[in-house]
Amino acid sequence: MRYAFNNPETGGELRLTIGESSFDRAFFTRDRERKFLTIAWNRGPARKVTIDEVVYEFPENSLLPLMVSQSFRFEDAGGVTAWQFNRDFYCIVDNDREVSCVGFLFYGFSGVEFLRPGVKETRKIELLLEVFKDQFEEADNIQSEMLRVLLVRLIIIMTRLARTQLLSGAVVSPGKFELIRQFSLMVENHYREAHDVRFYADRLNKSPKTLANYFALTNSPSPLRIIQERIALEAKRLFHYTDKSSKEIAYELGFEDAAHFSRFFRNQTGKSPSEFRKTLKD
Repeated sequence: MRYAFNNPETGGELRLTIGESSFDRAFFTRDRERKFLTIAWNRGPARKVTIDEVVYEFPENSLLPLMVSQSFRFEDAGGVTAWQFNRDFYCIVDNDREVSCVGFLFYGFSGVEFLRPGVKETRKIELLLEVFKDQFEEADNIQSEMLRVLLVRLIIIMTRLARTQLLSGAVVSPGKFELIRQFSLMVENHYREAHDVRFYADRLNKSPKTLANYFALTNSPSPLRIIQERIALEAKRLFHYTDKSSKEIAYELGFEDAAHFSRFFRNQTGKSPSEFRKTLKD
């Protein structure tokens, strides 16, 4: 079952997919023009999900936020419910900070995260889903606003789950938490040209050491590691989904020469670019 809302005036789109075995996303090819953030809900038993060619266990009754640039497919998508929306429908960057989840839910600094709702949260999401379906069928002049309100409610539930689950009881002040989110978003926007922590620290008016201390409070990877992992992830995506040479990828990711990129890639993955590409062919 597929539901869709499109606003031709603003370009805003919201989709709801329920129990469709063909549901997936291929960012680098078929879906590149569709800039959708995705919330996937596994309502059935545990199943595999492949994200950017890495296989994960998608636990029973869990929620998975996925970014615009991630490609994914499910072992059995028939048991998955998914919401997808673009910036024109609801911009998580420009709206309220708590709801936006920038640098935390969608732009998380801990990589792929599966959120596990309890009985209370599950019931709330189930009720929301029923209202979503009703509103998709109510084509009136307030349909867009009603659907947006429901989406915000879903994001709030997930954000609260994420704060509880991912911070593991760490006490982080709102100011420090906001700084961490800003850093994560900045990395997403600048990782190609800015590989050094100082670039980000300067723009956040903090020293690199202070920035590292903030991340340590949440038991998260260091800022430098986050930057490096993001670069390495994009490199692997380009090797997987394009025919670009190692030299072209090095240039695209801001390296001065292919040798420097090759050393970086080996340090991050344990393989040289040529070895990594050979494993893909094999």
